[in-house]
Amino acid sequence: MEIMDTENADPGELDALRAAFPPGRCLPPLGWDAVRAFERAQGIVLPEPYRTLVAEICDGCSEGPADVDGLIPVAALPADWGPDQGQRVLSEPFPLTEAWVWEDDPRPYEEIEPLIDEVCNHGSVVLGTDGCGMYWHLVVTGADRGRIWNISDVGAAPFGVAFGRSAAEEGFAGWVSHWATRRRPWFDIVV
Repeated sequence: MEIMDTENADPGELDALRAAFPPGRCLPPLGWDAVRAFERAQGIVLPEPYRTLVAEICDGCSEGPADVDGLIPVAALPADWGPDQGQRVLSEPFPLTEAWVWEDDPRPYEEIEPLIDEVCNHGSVVLGTDGCGMYWHLVVTGADRGRIWNISDVGAAPFGVAFGRSAAEEGFAGWVSHWATRRRPWFDIVV
């Protein structure tokens, strides 16, 4: 598997992101000072090219890869996230490196519930939702840093060709490119 460069913004990827997110439908970018303040407060550094997108291009867009509300701002959660938003800890590593369908896990729910909570709340920013309990996450800490995951009420699966889930490239730029060029629904990329 090719290693993603999550530390340096690729100029070609940034041009593609600018084209994918038209300014008229986007929230203003945060600027570098605000991005760095968010990162300090969370104890993380956002992976590129998402980091530069939020700082220089937009901090969310009503038209975007997630079906409901598009790409949400970096510090936001979808409206249907629920009341328990305080347990999210971005600085704790995202615990998965391969798909897990907890709905099919034979262990008792009491045993896997804490693990599910970690998957949903540790080491990722939520990019948006496709509704019905399906959320797109960008991993910001852990072994899968820089990769996109779809996490739902039944399980979690990584996005991208390296995981056999789609013909699209992995990572934030690949996720956006897949949406921008194909406008395909979520089931094209999730188990």
